[in-house]
Amino acid sequence: MSNMDAGLTRRPSRSAAMTTFSTEVFDNEVVPSSLGSIAPILRIATEVESERPRVAYLCRFYAFEKAHRLDPSSSGRGVRQFKTSLLQRLERDNASSLASRVKKTDAREIQSYYQQYYEHYVRALDQGEQADRAQLGKAYQTAGVLFEVLCAVNKTEKVEEVAPEIIAAARDVQEKKEIYSPYNILPLDAAGASQSIMQLEEVKAAVAALWNTRGLNWPASFEPQRQKSGDLDLLDWLRAMFGFQKDNVRNQREHLILLLANSHIRLHPKPEPLNKLDERALDAVMSKLFKNYKTWCKFLGRKHSLRLPQGPQEIQQRKMLYMGLYLLIWGEAANIRFMPECLCYIFHNMAYELHGLLAGNVSIVTGENIKPSYGGDDEAFLRKVVTPIYRVIETEAKKNKDGNAANSDWCNYDDLNEYFWSSDCFSLGWPMRDDGDFFKSTRNKGQGRKAVQRKSGSTGKSNFVEMRSFWHLFRSFDRLWTFYILALQAMLIAGFQNISPMELFEIDSLYALSSIFITAAFLRLLQSLLDLILNFPGYHRWRFSDVLRNVLKLIVSLAWVIVLPICYVQSSNYSPVDVKGILPFLPKQSGIPPLYLLAVALYLLPNLLAACLFLFPMLRRWIENSDWHIIRLLLWWSQPRIYVGRGMHESQFSLIKYTLFWVVLLCSKVAFSYYMQIKPLVKPTKDIMNIKRIKYTWHEFFPEGSGNYGAIFSLWLPMILIYFMDSQIWYSIYSTLCGGVIGAFDRLGEIRTLGMLRSRFQSLPGAFNTYLVPSDKTPKRGFSFSKKFAEVTASRRSEAAKFAQLWNEVICSFREEDLISDRKGP
Repeated sequence: MSNMDAGLTRRPSRSAAMTTFSTEVFDNEVVPSSLGSIAPILRIATEVESERPRVAYLCRFYAFEKAHRLDPSSSGRGVRQFKTSLLQRLERDNASSLASRVKKTDAREIQSYYQQYYEHYVRALDQGEQADRAQLGKAYQTAGVLFEVLCAVNKTEKVEEVAPEIIAAARDVQEKKEIYSPYNILPLDAAGASQSIMQLEEVKAAVAALWNTRGLNWPASFEPQRQKSGDLDLLDWLRAMFGFQKDNVRNQREHLILLLANSHIRLHPKPEPLNKLDERALDAVMSKLFKNYKTWCKFLGRKHSLRLPQGPQEIQQRKMLYMGLYLLIWGEAANIRFMPECLCYIFHNMAYELHGLLAGNVSIVTGENIKPSYGGDDEAFLRKVVTPIYRVIETEAKKNKDGNAANSDWCNYDDLNEYFWSSDCFSLGWPMRDDGDFFKSTRNKGQGRKAVQRKSGSTGKSNFVEMRSFWHLFRSFDRLWTFYILALQAMLIAGFQNISPMELFEIDSLYALSSIFITAAFLRLLQSLLDLILNFPGYHRWRFSDVLRNVLKLIVSLAWVIVLPICYVQSSNYSPVDVKGILPFLPKQSGIPPLYLLAVALYLLPNLLAACLFLFPMLRRWIENSDWHIIRLLLWWSQPRIYVGRGMHESQFSLIKYTLFWVVLLCSKVAFSYYMQIKPLVKPTKDIMNIKRIKYTWHEFFPEGSGNYGAIFSLWLPMILIYFMDSQIWYSIYSTLCGGVIGAFDRLGEIRTLGMLRSRFQSLPGAFNTYLVPSDKTPKRGFSFSKKFAEVTASRRSEAAKFAQLWNEVICSFREEDLISDRKGP
């Protein structure tokens, strides 16, 4: 017996907690994730076991050795149990497989089977007329694994010479393995040219455009064999210039071809000839890929880097290069994909370098042709661009302390991405400077003990810093709270002064009700204070314009708090005479003074403008998306200028429905509150206030003063609480009514039992074909409460077949999710 056999006589120690892997584990290739590379070896062992048990044994033994090399200490999850069970399987199969061995030694056994497999299966399959690519790829992979096992067995048995025909076969297998490389959808190698998907005209057009490398200068050291054979495309050139990963290039090659092919085949009218990529398809894909990038450049006031040459052939090649560069950056960005404007910054600089490379620009510093800043070394983009940015993300995430840190102490993806919403991001430079503001957190971390002496730096938050406070209940819903408070004040004034609906527009009534503007000014001052206080943790990232806006808002709110009460008191008939004497410069006229009307009009002017913009969302959308400086100045007062969320408004019809719903709801709430809650309490309140000389037992809560304010407080408190809380009840009522009406028109819940489903099952194919199957017929417009669909007859089986495919998938899904049983009915 060989040394290999002798090594298996030692029995390993077993712990009491060991779990045994069954034979099905190896048959199904269920191995620990850290040992995934041995799965193909175990699969091949299972396949050849019936024909050559000893070869299967040698494959499993090699898998065991490889697993031990990958994890010698068995520290991975499930590795110890897996290796022990695999060793048990080897001990059990050793004697039986040795008895069935055809040759005298294991080395001759594996060599004999390798030659047999190559001659009778691999070559026969390769030389066949209808060669299946999937079977060929699997056969070459199996042959490669068998040769790997063969080398290991020869090394164990100290076999120095291998037959020349085996060496030749191994070389052929190695070459063919590269040809039959794995792919996702498109087999773009030489062996996949005969595949049906590669025969599509739109795919041929996209492939031909991608392989147009005319005029490009290749590095001499980059795959010279493929350069000679002309087997390189535009993405390979980008990989050579910028150092992208090989697998990323392979994935994005298929991605770009499919994008172009889909756009090319959907053109109308159809391009002629069909096997030549149309410029309309290129422009359509480019507009989708670079829509956010161009918007970002326009937002920051920078010219984009998509610069095109003059010639038509060069234009198409340049467009392909720009799209390929963007997809390669996106494909290798990993978690930086959650920072889309960061990707725009990277692409902006790399596209500028690409233009310099193709135009032959000369560097002012070196006097040589411009070269990529990070070079074209293998995986240079991953190591020099992606990794430093990812380290910033990692460092900021650790500051979170599993959710225990304050929101102002760390940054998430959105906060880091906001750094690229300002033109200040270009101070980072290209290549990116290590001392830039974006790399503060990682720079301080790398300084070691020196960084401990000062507070750790951070990129910081730009627009929003969460500060946990109950005041957010008012700040986040300030418009709703303001409406409730002002409506309550108006109803109290109307109730205590006995103002009827017909008297609302009289001068005295309007003057009394106009006091709500003073309350609104105080609430606006509170809102300005909360904006300043709750955003204060992010002060270190505030610009001067942000500080100026918050301070000016506070000053203006304070000014209105002073101006409106003064104007109101001066014109009031009930104000003290000495107060009026202090303000002799204000005009004194009967009714409402013009100065107070002017003050109220000026105070309401921004609100009226906001209401007009609310009613016309298309105007508001245009204003928010505008980059005019005058529009920016007007918007500066209302909100900070941010990149995302601009112009995201509903349509006019949806806005009308939404507004009508809430107007009816709030009118119902206010009417109910006034007539059922406030007005019935007015007379009891006046009676309680007129009662004198009451001695309360609980004099701490009900002081013996004039007005009986304690009793009035206890009377009104439940009503006030109900007033602020019953909106949810009204919302539940109206949402139920609206939902019921919408559901009735959409016929929701019409089919409630299985019997009703069976009775309508014959019309399901007709409904499916009407709504889900594309048709050239123009659908009939009109409204109807009944929707009848024609039943599929025997003469229209093709229409029923379309629905049958969908229904089979539905039933299979139900069975997989155990919603229905797999048992057949009687």
